Amino acid sequence: MRRVLGVLIVLTLWSCATTAPARSPAGEDAVIRGLEDQERAALLNRDTVALQRMWAPGFIVNSPLNQISRDRGVVLDLVRRGLIHYSAFDRRIEEVRIMGNIAIVMGAESATPARAGARAVPRRFTHVWQRDAGAWRLVARHANDIIAQ
Repeated sequence: MRRVLGVLIVLTLWSCATTAPARSPAGEDAVIRGLEDQERAALLNRDTVALQRMWAPGFIVNSPLNQISRDRGVVLDLVRRGLIHYSAFDRRIEEVRIMGNIAIVMGAESATPARAGARAVPRRFTHVWQRDAGAWRLVARHANDIIAQ
């Protein structure tokens, strides 16, 4: 009976250890935070060359316009045409979670459209990065505007 109890305790501890939320190693966390800032700056500056490098070819976006953009080319075209264009764009990362070759980033951002009289729009966002061949690329984004009630 003691042996069975011992095995059950070991299995329970092992189960808790393997299902606990992964904390990001400090170095990887800093890399992802740096990429987030580079991506934010590239978007603000409409730097489509940098965005193309950072966004995976299958980059998918669930946008605040309640539309899904299904690949990087669609979103890059929106940036080139000025439909995605900001005069100010800030991001506050609240959580970075790295699990193997996937990094999930969640937080808040404020985007001010580049048009006369536009006000900053507060948003919540989630990004999913994937490491492939040693390079991190953004594979998915979800953003929704926060509407004051």
